[in-house]
Amino acid sequence: MTIDEAKTALREQALAARGKLASTASDAPRLMAENFLAHVPLAHGAIVSAYVAIGDEADPAPLMHALRRRGHKIALPRVAGKGKPLAFHLCEAGAKLVPGPFGLLQPAADWPQADPDVLAVPLLAFDKNGNRLGYGAGFYDRTLDDLRARHKILAVGYAFSGQEVEHVPHHEGDEKLDWIVTERYARRFE
Repeated sequence: MTIDEAKTALREQALAARGKLASTASDAPRLMAENFLAHVPLAHGAIVSAYVAIGDEADPAPLMHALRRRGHKIALPRVAGKGKPLAFHLCEAGAKLVPGPFGLLQPAADWPQADPDVLAVPLLAFDKNGNRLGYGAGFYDRTLDDLRARHKILAVGYAFSGQEVEHVPHHEGDEKLDWIVTERYARRFE
């Protein structure tokens, strides 16, 4: 089995498993936010990118609210085009997002852009080495590669603890996570 075939098989399993996890973890968004705030190092005034959860993704909305209360700016990703890194735009509380590709809600292209210092990254699965399995379009891999070439950034996987698997198949170009935050723990990868 090739790496791509292994990723496809794991995506199917991970999607089904995540649906079950989300339905049984009503406190998870609050607990994830608490773990993030307690463990992930944030410089004063850091810009943090999160995302608007779709379906049964781990929801960072409580984290965004808490970060704003602490004086951090929130940036949300916008799909800038096929094969391109994500663009990040500052997002004020209550701002009206616009429909984007893949059923996403995202900032409008004319909102102020900002390079985040920390990214809360959605995922389907992760392993003990910081490998992340996404949806397969490569947006976060391209984005992390681009941002890491320009400045120091922390990539924080945001997931249910049950999304951890023994091994995530990966290519050389797949970007690793610096942290994982779940409802049960926060772990830094070396």
